[in-house]
This record gives sequence, structure tokens and C-alpha cells, in this order.
Amino acid sequence: MRNALAFAVAIGFAAAQLGMAAPSPRSSAALPFPQQQEQSQQPYEPYTAEQLDNLLAPIALYPDPLLAQVLVASTFVDQIDQAARYVRAFGQSRIDEQPWDVSVRAVAHYPTVLSMMDDNLDWTTALGQAYVNQSTDVMSSVQRLRAMANAQGNLQTTPQQQVIVEPGYIQIVPASPQYIYIPYYDPAFIYFRPGYVSGIYTGVIVFGPGWPIGVWLNLDFMWPYHQIYYTGWIGGGWIGRCRPYIRMSPYYVNNRYRHIALNRGVMGRPVNYSGLSRYRSVHPRVNYENRIRGPMPRSPAVGTTNKMINRNINIYDPNLNRFRGRPSQPAARPVPQPRPGQPTARPGQSSRMPSTRPPVRPAPAQRPPNTRAPSTRPPTARPPAARPSAPRAPAARPPSGRPHSAFNGGNTVFSPKQASQRGQASRSQQGAQPPAARSAPKGGQPKAGRPHQQRRQP
Repeated sequence: MRNALAFAVAIGFAAAQLGMAAPSPRSSAALPFPQQQEQSQQPYEPYTAEQLDNLLAPIALYPDPLLAQVLVASTFVDQIDQAARYVRAFGQSRIDEQPWDVSVRAVAHYPTVLSMMDDNLDWTTALGQAYVNQSTDVMSSVQRLRAMANAQGNLQTTPQQQVIVEPGYIQIVPASPQYIYIPYYDPAFIYFRPGYVSGIYTGVIVFGPGWPIGVWLNLDFMWPYHQIYYTGWIGGGWIGRCRPYIRMSPYYVNNRYRHIALNRGVMGRPVNYSGLSRYRSVHPRVNYENRIRGPMPRSPAVGTTNKMINRNINIYDPNLNRFRGRPSQPAARPVPQPRPGQPTARPGQSSRMPSTRPPVRPAPAQRPPNTRAPSTRPPTARPPAARPSAPRAPAARPPSGRPHSAFNGGNTVFSPKQASQRGQASRSQQGAQPPAARSAPKGGQPKAGRPHQQRRQP
């Protein structure tokens, strides 16, 4: 009975604690993140159709499986940079096992495309922001550009690609079942000038070496609906031609990839729109000046706002140059006058900090001749010196512009060569003396030396 009562009391106490800890839905919904409030106050400004044409012109003629991966991977700008560093260091080794998004891993299998996206991170960021907010407009721009190239006769079925023209859209798919070819072309030419002149192909579009078609190409376009979908390698067309040569892998064929995830945190990355001025090949008179009217909205995935970092990143801030160190030509400052009795500063020495070297003493004035009578007091006898020594030359003082040594305090000039010569002369002089002069037997005369070196006899 007691055990049952104690168990009931424990259950009631735990339920009460859970009820106190669980927040109410109304209270949690009433407290949005500060970044969400900022994003709601600053709506996204969409790109115009002409701006999208200029951004998508370099990749609009890519094969559909590769173009789909590029558009999704452009939202993971940081991972694009990490993948480019990894490929440069380790090549294609173990790319499938890296913790990047599946689209980034797919693009990493084609180093030329990955390098192009990494070398132009502002363009990649702008493309990712456009795809996150204007995916339908992005695909409409791709079809508009393909129609312009097809009107000039520059989209033809070749051994490298298959061009399928349908009512309302154009498909570009791999023609080979094992290899995919990346086209290289000039956007300022291919959309406006024909590639065939009098039946001769002038080479407005060229193809690089063939890259393997792998299981990582798991996306394709559903052009009638302007969508990118996960194929799972199920379907006909180019998928049916390539499936016999594909080795399935759970890294790319998995049910969790049915929902294509986008990184909406790309909206928090600043873009140097002045660097996108070279992407105006289709519409030369269109610029991106309208993109810099206000600050870019931020996403909660970006984190807290750091005003110091944003101030140094935002190149459109008129106060940016005020915080970049000192001016190139600082204003001249008045030179302080020395106080009475204070030594003047030498060249290369600051006048504020006192010199650590002792001041130069003036030479003693010459004494007048002695005119007093000679003293009649007998001179006192001085004991002879224990060891005559040659008179030493006065120590030479170092010049004012020469640095002094840390051991002599700047009073003398230390020359290693002269010190070595004096040591060799002293050793040779001792070796020239007879053995009796250098050492004496026990009980005999001690060695000749200074008075404090003589030993007393017991």
C-alpha cells in the first residue's frame, strides 16, 4: 500500500514538473528571432529578366543533369569553397564520403565547373540567391537564352550532346551513355551570331574532354513545370541509356534525397555587385545598381549580426576608408623644443623618450700653468709595483651613429677580431717561456703572478 502511494505521488510530481517546463505555443510564437524580424522588414528585391539573362548566360547551354546540380549547389557557397580546396589538395579521392550537400559532391566530380564557381564566389552567391527566391524566373531565363542560341543555329545535336526542341522548351542531354561533355563558348557571340557561315562551322562552341557520367547525376529538369526533381535513376531518355553503365550507390540514390534541400542562409552573404559588371554580355546596358539600395536581409542560419565585421565587408559604406588605418600622409606634428640642460635628440631617435646612453661629457678645460714655488718637502717613497704593465691606450668611444654593445654600455667599441689577435699573442708568449718559469716543483718558488694569486707556505 505504501509503495503504491509513493509511486502515485512520484508520477504526479513528474507531471507537474513537465507542465511547468513546457512552453505554451502562444508564448513561443510571440517571440520571433530578431533576424526574422529584420528579414520581414526588408523584403527581397527580385532580379529583373535582363539581369537574370546576364547571370545565366555562361551556363545556360550546359547539359540538363549538370545544370540542375549547379543551380542547387550555388546555394551552398561555403561548401563550394571547401570542396575546391579539397579537390586541389587530394583530387577525386573519397569525394562521396565528404559531409557536403549531395549537389556539391556531384559538382566536385567535375573540377573545371567547381573551379569556375569557386573563382567567382560573388557570381555564385548571386545565382544562389536568385534560385532560392526566383526559381521559376531562373528557368525561364535559361529557356530564353537557349531559344536565342537556337535561332542563330548554334544548338545542334553532336556526338557530345543531344538537343531536343519541344514546344515551349529546349532540352540538352548527354549523347554518350558513359561521358558528359562541358561546352565552352563566348556568351557575347553565341546568342547573337550564327556559328555556320556558308555551311562552314566557325567554332563558336567547343567541348572539353569527356567526364564520366556517374550516379551523382541524380537530378533533372521537369521543363513543362519549371522544376528540378530527383530522378533516382528511374526513367527513360538519357537516364535509360546511361543506367546500364551506372553503379548504384547509397551516397546518391536514397529516399531522403526526394526532397531537394536548399541553403536559404545564402541570403545573408554580402555580394560585391560592382564585381558583377563583367556579366553583361547579353544586355550590355543593364547593371546591378538597384541591388545596393539597402542592406541584404539576413537569415537565422547566419547567426548574430556583428557591426564591426559588416562595416569592413560592406564596400558601399562611405565611411569604410575612415577605419582603414592611418592616412597615407599624416599631418605634420610640432617638434617639441628641448628643455634647458636636456641633450638634444640625435637623428633616428625620438625626442619624447630620453636616451638610455650616458650623455657625452664635455672635454675638460686646459689648466693654467703652475706658478707656485716648488715644495721643500721630501717626496714619500712609494712601493714598487708587483708587476710592471704596459700603459693602456685610452678607450675609444664609439661614434654617435654606431649602435653600442649590451655588455659595455656604449663606453668602448668591442672588436671581435682584435680580441682574437690579443688572445693568440698571449698564448704564444706563454708558450715561449721555459718550463721552469711556467711551473715550479713542490717546495720551490711559486709561480710568478699577481700578489693576490700567490699561495702561502704552511
